[in-house]
Amino acid sequence: MSAPIRIYVPRDAAALAVGADEVAGAIAAEAARLGQAVEIVRNGSRGLLWLEPLVEIATPQGRMAYGPVAPEDVAALFAAGWLAGQAAHPLAHGLTEAIPYLRRQERLTFARVGVTDPLSIQDYAAHGGLAGLERALSMTPAQIVEEVTASGLRGRGGAAFPTGVKWKTVLGASSATKYIVCNADEGDSGTFADRLLMEGDPYALIEGMTIAGLAVGAHYGYIYVRSEYPHAIATLRAAIERAREVGWLGADIHGSGRRFDLEVRQGAGAYICGEETSLLESLEGKRGVVRAKPPLPAISGLFGQPTVINNVISLATVPTILARGAAYYRDYGVGRSHGTLPFQLAGNIKQGGLVEKAFGLSLRELLYDFGGGSASGRPLRAAQVGGPLGAYLPESQWDVPLDYEAYTAISAMVGHGGVVAFDDSVDMARMARYAMEFCAIESCGKCTPCRIGSTRGVETLDRIVAGGPAREAQIHLLRDLCDTMLGGSLCALGGMAPYPVLSALNHFPEDFGQAA
Repeated sequence: MSAPIRIYVPRDAAALAVGADEVAGAIAAEAARLGQAVEIVRNGSRGLLWLEPLVEIATPQGRMAYGPVAPEDVAALFAAGWLAGQAAHPLAHGLTEAIPYLRRQERLTFARVGVTDPLSIQDYAAHGGLAGLERALSMTPAQIVEEVTASGLRGRGGAAFPTGVKWKTVLGASSATKYIVCNADEGDSGTFADRLLMEGDPYALIEGMTIAGLAVGAHYGYIYVRSEYPHAIATLRAAIERAREVGWLGADIHGSGRRFDLEVRQGAGAYICGEETSLLESLEGKRGVVRAKPPLPAISGLFGQPTVINNVISLATVPTILARGAAYYRDYGVGRSHGTLPFQLAGNIKQGGLVEKAFGLSLRELLYDFGGGSASGRPLRAAQVGGPLGAYLPESQWDVPLDYEAYTAISAMVGHGGVVAFDDSVDMARMARYAMEFCAIESCGKCTPCRIGSTRGVETLDRIVAGGPAREAQIHLLRDLCDTMLGGSLCALGGMAPYPVLSALNHFPEDFGQAA
């Protein structure tokens, strides 16, 4: 009897939202009806979200892609011979790896996402997993830190602080108790890279956190996940349990005599808890309010102990650096922006999804070469990069290289790599108001510039939109208010809320009743 044909159907939340479970059920039922032996593997998403559910058939030539597949398409796909990988069908896209959107990427951190069974440690190891941890177990803590430092890896959560510097500070701190904390409170609009990785390759994050623990002398870690990610939480908890069962977590990691363990903590829906000190307050069971710095969390963090706090992508990238060496990773990118970043395309875009590329490509390439232009068919007018606190960029700035320093030079930020596109029907004054109102709603309230400034900002924007002879004076007032928030806020929420407002004012003055 021949081996069953393997069929991959994503279990990612985005795929589930458009019927992946129903598609998997229809495939199983039709295969049973036809007497076809199949094995359905629930993988992560490849990140081609406009094609979800994207079903892949394993063939001798490679995996063949079909999508977006609905339950009612399944019978016709069987009839067309998709199990042989030769289906002449409108939903057929050929070899998955040859799809241009995927072929043009540089997948390092996301190399396994969509490829493996997310909960199979054997699958993870067969695709290069655990090699970084095995190497780390043969190194001293200082050597691990030096490797991460030499790679040029910077924080992927938005601040872009050098990861190795943070680790070196915690390594040098004199304390018997240290912690590793993963910030998985991915709350920025248009971002989903953390979720895709946690649901599609959880062991990469677990391995990265374990390496971080070995590097700085921490024996315990926490993954702080937003409550809106139930599938990620369930996947991580199952993966952690399996890692313990085979000895990759616990009191004796892979027989090395070294220990590290971790757990998942669920957030309660506050955007401000994406800020690292508010996250620590929440982890300690307190209200999520920003802490004044200093002391830095690396010196006095969780429960007053030295703490490494990194984003999901930062930590999940570490295994690749340890497995392949610092130089391998450092050679991707431009300037001081080393490596790759998973950019996320959302908004009014034809082909939304995840694109992992080395730093240095342009926003225009992302919007058109990958995104395919607007979903509406109208001309694109603006794109917000870096989440709800990122600047709105006009077409004149779409050729600036996507790297941290180049974007800082134009008063913008790369942030977590989220890109939200808008066509020419967008009202940028309305978008500026949305950004300021977002800050007012999500402010923790601790500092006056953010708490009061954002509220006054919304009121001022309403007066500007209403028009009248005092409009110019109100615009001047708004700029002064933004300047106060930029310079006086305690954290990045208030300090960066002016970015989208000022960029809208500067680049789209006609939407505020000013001459272009």
